Amino acid sequence: MKLPSSSATNLNKPNLRHFLKTQDYTKQELTDILALMGMLKDARRDNALPQLFAGKTLAMIFEQPSTRTRVSFEAAATLLGGHAQFLSPKDIHLGAKESLEDTGRVLSRMADIIMARVDHHDTVAGLAEHATVPVINGLCDWLHPTQIMADLFTMLEHLPSNKQLSDLTVTFVGDATNVCSSLMFACTKFGMTYKHICPERFKAPAKWVDIAETNCAVSGGKLVLTDDINQVAGSDIVVADSFYWFGQEEEKEIRLSTFIPEYVVTQELMEKAGPESIFMHCLPANDQRECTREVMESDRSVIFDEAENRLTAQMALLVYLTHKNFSQPDEATRARHQEKIGDFLATL
Repeated sequence: MKLPSSSATNLNKPNLRHFLKTQDYTKQELTDILALMGMLKDARRDNALPQLFAGKTLAMIFEQPSTRTRVSFEAAATLLGGHAQFLSPKDIHLGAKESLEDTGRVLSRMADIIMARVDHHDTVAGLAEHATVPVINGLCDWLHPTQIMADLFTMLEHLPSNKQLSDLTVTFVGDATNVCSSLMFACTKFGMTYKHICPERFKAPAKWVDIAETNCAVSGGKLVLTDDINQVAGSDIVVADSFYWFGQEEEKEIRLSTFIPEYVVTQELMEKAGPESIFMHCLPANDQRECTREVMESDRSVIFDEAENRLTAQMALLVYLTHKNFSQPDEATRARHQEKIGDFLATL
């Protein structure tokens, strides 16, 4: 039997939504988030960010290490007037001494939003199923949606002249990573041409292809899967990512020998892509493996704009997912509580 809740966080909030994958959002909703990113970035530039997360707490669960995800979320919460808590496997009992269900329910009573960077998608999905506050997927084994919001915004900032997002050709060179999948889904949802160039052995699985092709049928986008590196020609944006990741250490040598040197993004490859093509990478980058340092430091590279926009994305997501339940007490309410507590403390 479920007992009535005494929680101060108002369980079963109206308008509760999670951000587990971009496929859960319409093109218009994603466009709205991108617009909000732009306004918040402008406000940050003017040191005039509205305190839209004031008095709120972000719980950050990390099963995997991170630089950009941790710093960007923590900074976003602080800049917007709130607070973030870092929770590693050493700090909480997630999935060990305490179930996902109980973890989600407990954190919902103490935090206003949860971000989880996890080994497996089932973990973040399980948290969302039982949480009564928004849950954000900070990365899992097959998706990295917060990275892709930063990527889309970076594309907007560096659009070729006379082009819109739907006009772009985005080419991902390398392994079928969680960035590859998330970028594939977002680009095809926006009507772009998305090329995945990699050895046959490491191509995107059928499940991903089905999702992307369904998007293309609605948006008019195009999906190209090939092992021919020459197909990079005509690309507006070339994207690279690591050839191996956590859990793939045993495959490291075979992966490197398969991808290198043909699929390394070099200056020559960027020239082949096109005279105005730009280079993106989610970082960290293993230079001289998936890309060269020359490309990373070139005028074509926007990787550090892209990294900064992780903060832009996180600010927007915190606001977008909590703004409908955001409220500040009026001065009369503040004064009433202050007087009541003050009078009590004076008796102690």
